[in-house]
Amino acid sequence: MVTAATAAPERPRRRSRRARREALIFYLCVAPWVIGFVAFTLGPMVASLYLSFTRWDMLSAPEWVGLRNYIKIFTDDPNFYQSLKVTTIFTLFSIPLRMITALFLAILLNEATWGVDFFRTVFYLPAVVASVAAAVLWTWILNPRFGPVNGALGLLGIQGPRWFSDPNYALWGLIIMSVWNVGGEMLIFLAGLKGIPRSLYEAAEIDGAGRLARFFRITLPMLSATTFFNFVMSVIGAFQSFDAAFVISTARAGTLGGPAKSTLLYMLNVYNEAFNIANMGYATALAWILFAIIFVLTLAIVRSSSLWVYYESERR
Repeated sequence: MVTAATAAPERPRRRSRRARREALIFYLCVAPWVIGFVAFTLGPMVASLYLSFTRWDMLSAPEWVGLRNYIKIFTDDPNFYQSLKVTTIFTLFSIPLRMITALFLAILLNEATWGVDFFRTVFYLPAVVASVAAAVLWTWILNPRFGPVNGALGLLGIQGPRWFSDPNYALWGLIIMSVWNVGGEMLIFLAGLKGIPRSLYEAAEIDGAGRLARFFRITLPMLSATTFFNFVMSVIGAFQSFDAAFVISTARAGTLGGPAKSTLLYMLNVYNEAFNIANMGYATALAWILFAIIFVLTLAIVRSSSLWVYYESERR
């Protein structure tokens, strides 16, 4: 009786000791991530939010100005509206072109019977090329005098534009360039295509459905979740575009966002305020407005996804 009475409390004690040990191991495992997140993400975000309410030139101490930066952005900053307009146009045209191109290449690879590995590597290769190197390459491809694009147009009797030196064509050059590195989206679409059961196509073919009918009735609906992911990431990436516009505008037009501010993307404006004008407080306010724009757009896309995204698990 004594042994049974003393053994009963031993089990909960052993369990609590084991639970404490497991909890300690858990906290030790997640500690590096938590420390890194606080030090390199959460901490800088909180600091930048504070700086957005200050005037700071990175040399002297920040001076609190309250909402003055935000008021100036909306009431007395033509560059803000110009950069927002340019970025919106860039986003509206580049994303559909990128998505269509990526899906087209993915379908080609999915239907191919030979050379799949080779062409998959070739199509993905531009995505791993450094963005600065790609921008330099495209300044040559779209060079108005000796570039291959204008050379091909000349053979057809068409006078090629001056591309990055012409305000009417510079942004379109960036849009064309953005379609070049769709390798990431292509691989994601390809993975989605591989997940569509072949039995659906076989049943549709037996019912007499043609290629277009199978594409619009089976492929697109079954790829809607993949399309949703690619679309969200493309919107975020388009609003954060910087490298190509920076290299090309300074190399060809000689001014940041040139010519005539036709390539002044939003992030170029933030960079200009932060490092050329040394107005870091104002630049962080611009950055937080961009964060708010991307957050609202992403939230709207996610909320609307229930209307057009098909999840097989939700239909069971």
